[in-house]
Amino acid sequence: MLKPFGKIAHEANLWHLNRRSAAGAFAVGVFLAFMPIPMQMLVAAACAIILRVNLPLSVAMVWISNPLTLPPMLFASYQVGSFLLNRHPEPFLFELSLSWFRAGFSTIVPPLFLGAVVLGACASGITYFLVRKIWRQAVQNAWNERIQRRKERFLKLKEELIERQRQLRDRDD
Repeated sequence: MLKPFGKIAHEANLWHLNRRSAAGAFAVGVFLAFMPIPMQMLVAAACAIILRVNLPLSVAMVWISNPLTLPPMLFASYQVGSFLLNRHPEPFLFELSLSWFRAGFSTIVPPLFLGAVVLGACASGITYFLVRKIWRQAVQNAWNERIQRRKERFLKLKEELIERQRQLRDRDD
């Protein structure tokens, strides 16, 4: 899958995890999950390379759109796009014919793509800030736990020192 990208896909920063690269990767993957396009994973990899975010996470997040989630995502995208274009959603009567595809491309595709871009942008923006917040909170919790352990260790050493001084005083008396 990465062969088309050559050596640039092997850049170390694309494979490391940090708050910025993880949040960006989640945002890229979630945005592209809403896009009704073929080869979403390849597009996600290209976007991850261009934006210098975590490549594996970007590709993995595209899997949000799977056979179970894709129909509701596409339906919601179509509904939002129809609303934004001030169109009434048309009944979806599928027919395997060239005339249906021609008609569908002019009536269904514009609201579908507009809705997908809007929902994808909203979902990826929320995801970006949510991942950054969760990551920051996890780091803050780890620091707080570390400070608490150090305090407990200091208090324990202090108590041991006081006890030792008491023992020495008692021995000298």
